[in-house]
Formats: sequence, C-alpha cells, structure tokens
Amino acid sequence: MIVSIRGLTKRFPVRRSWRQIAASPFAAPKTTVVENVSFEVAAGEIFGLLGQNGAGKTTLFKMLSTLILPDGGEATIDGLDVATEADAVRQVLAPVIANERSLYWRLSARENIRLYAALQGLRGDAARTEESRVLGITGLGDTGEKMVGEFSSGMRQRLLIARALLGRPRVLLLDEPTRSLDPISARDFRRFLRDVVVREEGCTVLLATHDADEVWELCDRVGVLERGRLLAVDDTNVMRHRAGSDRFIVWIRAGDAGATVARASSEGIALVRRGVAVEKGWDEYECHIAGGVDCAARVLATLSSGHERIARFERVTPSLADLIERVVSRPEEGRQIA
Repeated sequence: MIVSIRGLTKRFPVRRSWRQIAASPFAAPKTTVVENVSFEVAAGEIFGLLGQNGAGKTTLFKMLSTLILPDGGEATIDGLDVATEADAVRQVLAPVIANERSLYWRLSARENIRLYAALQGLRGDAARTEESRVLGITGLGDTGEKMVGEFSSGMRQRLLIARALLGRPRVLLLDEPTRSLDPISARDFRRFLRDVVVREEGCTVLLATHDADEVWELCDRVGVLERGRLLAVDDTNVMRHRAGSDRFIVWIRAGDAGATVARASSEGIALVRRGVAVEKGWDEYECHIAGGVDCAARVLATLSSGHERIARFERVTPSLADLIERVVSRPEEGRQIA
C-alpha cells in the first residue's frame, strides 16, 4: 500500500476568553479533530474522502502533507513516515488546494511553473524540460505565455495540477478540486484527472469532495468521516448501494397507473406516487427493490405483464447527503479497512 494510516489522531487547543484564562490560567483544554483514523490506499487508486464541513478532512490532509504533526498514531507515504521523514515525504506527495490565489496572476503560466521549478531546485535544461512536460500533460502548452489572471477557473485548476506534477509525485492530495468550476469544466477536469494524472502519470489520488459526480465517476473506494472518526471505508459501488440505490423510478401512463399499482401491490411491491413526470400524460412513481439486479428484473416483469404502458424504469442515483446520512445514522453497516 502506498498510503498507510494507523490510528491517526490530532487535537487542537480550545480557544478561551480572557475571563476563562484568568479563572484557570494553567488549564489546557483540547478538542479532538481527527480521532484514531486508520485506512490504506493502494498505488494507482483514487480514494474519496467524504464528510460534512468540520469532519476533519482538511486536518487529515494537512497531516499527510507534513504541514502539521499528528498527536497520535502514524502515517506513511510510500513507506516514509510523515512525522519523522517529512522532507522525503514531500518528494513523493503533493497537495493541491483549490485556491487560485496561490498562483501569481500577473505572471504567465510558464513563468509560474518556472518559479516553482526553481524553488524545487530545478535549473537550466532540466527545468525547461520539466516545464514543457507538465504544461503539455495538463493541456496548457499553447497557453504558456498567457497571464494567469486571464485564465478560466478550469485552466487555473489545471495549472495547479501542473505545478504539483513538477516533482513527479506518486501521491496527490486534492481538496475539492472542482469547487469553482462550472459543470462542463468539472466534467472535463474529472476526465483529465482519471485518464492523464492517474492512468498515464501513475499517480495515486486522495480526493476530499462534496461532489456526487466526482465520487461515483472517479473513486475506486470511499471513506466517510464524521466528527473526526472514520465511520466506513468500502468500494464505491457498495457505498452507492448502502446510500439507497435500491430506489427505482417508474413512469406509468396516467390512465394506466391505477391498474399497475394494484397489480404491483398484490405482488408485494409498493409503488408511491412522486407526482407528474416531466413528459405530459405520465405519472412518476418510486419503489424500493432490495436484492440487486435480479430482483429489479422480476419487479419490472411484474409491472409490464399487463396491458398498461411503462416508459421508464431506472435506479435512482443517491446523493452524497444520502450516503453520509445513512452511514452516520448506521455506522455498524460500514466496513473499516485497517
């Protein structure tokens, strides 16, 4: 495993008022932000880290990127300890924070890359070769002389990735990378991340996100954090099912709905009307089908066995809110991989 985390814990001092300090000057209360977190990530994997605001995702990323020290537990990146071998860790891991102001907007893309290459000790031909390589990888080769202040949000995000790839890292930490992108740019960025960064460059990606499309399209596995504790880690498809992918939508011709609902009820299938469908003359119903695709096929056969007309039968894609709420309310269903 290229990333290994065992019992990682971080506490911060509680901010106190002057009155509280005067009353108890030697007290040092602390709040736990990350508590006993353990999981592993394989090389070449895209691992999604989900959680509500304040769940501890950013603090966990800061510990992995050696920006803050853990108070307990240990974490290794490619076999290197983040606490005792920080310099070496920074050679194989690169954080990418969605903060466009970390770039120099009055410099061109090429000048930005040249500056950060120099900070990493690259000079002369080596720096120019690496500069052309990362701009080409990220599709910015033709815009290298354009000022970053004139870039779109998507182009700036690609430039952040280009900067991170300068040191040829094996692991990338991405904190909400498509937060400022429009839907089309976000889709293009996800495709670039999967096809270029992971498949061609061979990077392993840890991704903190609130975007459902990023999770379902990109992540091989998903972990859910809640108040600093890791409640569940599992394959994305398993998580999707746990979040409520047993929900199906059925479109039934308005005049046929009564007979279809009655026949379904006689077979133990509960159809609940959601309202009028997008298409005029059709009603939309929802049903819960446990047991996977085989059971769904049997239900569809039952619904379509009469003369009534059915136009649509499809599984509902759960939202991240559904997933987080389900895992938080039923943590015993989660499977933590240590």
